[in-house]
Amino acid sequence: MSSIAIIGGGAAGMMATVALLDQRMPGNEIVLIEKNPILGRKVMISGGGRCNVTTGRSDITEILNCYPRGNKFLNTAMRNFPPDKVQAWFETQGVPLKTEKDLRVFPQSNRGKDVVGAFEKIFIASQVKVLTNQEVTTLQKTENGFEVHLSNANPLQVKKIILTTGGEAYRHTGSTGEGYRFAEKLGHSITPLSPSLNALILQEDWPKQLSGVAVPHVKLTAKGKKKYTFTGPILFTHKGITGPGVFGLSAWIASENYTAESPLLIEMDLLPTLSSETIKNELTHALLTHPLKTFHNTLSRWLPKSLIEKTCETLRIQGNKNNAEISKNELHRWTENIKKFPVHAVGRAAGEEFVTAGGISLKEVNPQTMESKLCLGLYFAGEILDIDGFTGGFNLQAAWATGRLAGEAATARG
Repeated sequence: MSSIAIIGGGAAGMMATVALLDQRMPGNEIVLIEKNPILGRKVMISGGGRCNVTTGRSDITEILNCYPRGNKFLNTAMRNFPPDKVQAWFETQGVPLKTEKDLRVFPQSNRGKDVVGAFEKIFIASQVKVLTNQEVTTLQKTENGFEVHLSNANPLQVKKIILTTGGEAYRHTGSTGEGYRFAEKLGHSITPLSPSLNALILQEDWPKQLSGVAVPHVKLTAKGKKKYTFTGPILFTHKGITGPGVFGLSAWIASENYTAESPLLIEMDLLPTLSSETIKNELTHALLTHPLKTFHNTLSRWLPKSLIEKTCETLRIQGNKNNAEISKNELHRWTENIKKFPVHAVGRAAGEEFVTAGGISLKEVNPQTMESKLCLGLYFAGEILDIDGFTGGFNLQAAWATGRLAGEAATARG
């Protein structure tokens, strides 16, 4: 009988395997099972193939606030294996890292393959049993542990299971959600699943005409079942809007249902660092000081000219008029609307990352060990849990941290 089987060779599964190897007792066998031909397929393609390994932030409270779901649950795992320890671990394994201006951490090589390669070297050196191209078909609880049925091999008898099969975000990489089915059969409940960190498809045509235009600082407020707000850079696309600010908002509205028939109102504050009063006062002064300058050119001090033109067009203000010709009503209309410019989301589009919001109910998992409260000997780690973070390395960080804790706890309990 094998001692422990890890089902899922992604970030959490590979790190759980390393943790088990670090503390393995003689005679205990570790089996890592992956349905794909290779390990870490999603890790390798994340961040456009560069792999945003973790975040460069160090304050744990600040880091935990970057998880819309699961931040309290993550506390123990995150403090046990925080970003600085994750970085140190990869550096020790021969993967030099770099921290970019936005505090995202990448391999210096910009190759996600190097991240996965660090684990592969460890597994080869330790002779850990890695089964690739093996799909787990069923998972059954037995008197002495678990029976794992495989697609291309005889069933395995194991004492413990660490389930790290991921979510449903990157279906072409094998993340198809089968882990949820296994967990449900073992008594667990699954919270509603939905995509997160996605771009937004908009109902309006005017944003699509600005494809490629970036705005570095926008406050986005969605008004659905609740009011959700996120501030960050956005980029207009031929379908709507994308960028870190949009990804952050999409994490908050993951449970919202928005379609062409039922659009979601989003208000864009295009000048979030300025109050309406400040904007009005500065514009009033500019109109008086430069009466022959066009309104478009006056406003372009703040925003890209193409965006200015579209806002004026949408508000039915002739922006090519001279400042002297702009009425008080037009000035008021632009000033008020630029702080809450409305658009309507009607769908989701591919973003920088694909993450599943929802998963194994955290009420049924011990946050100190990642072990199931309902089925002893069963552990969870990574995206299969109801945990998801903002873009910027937070989701991989959660996978490393929960995988590490699960592996350590599974060994410690004997």
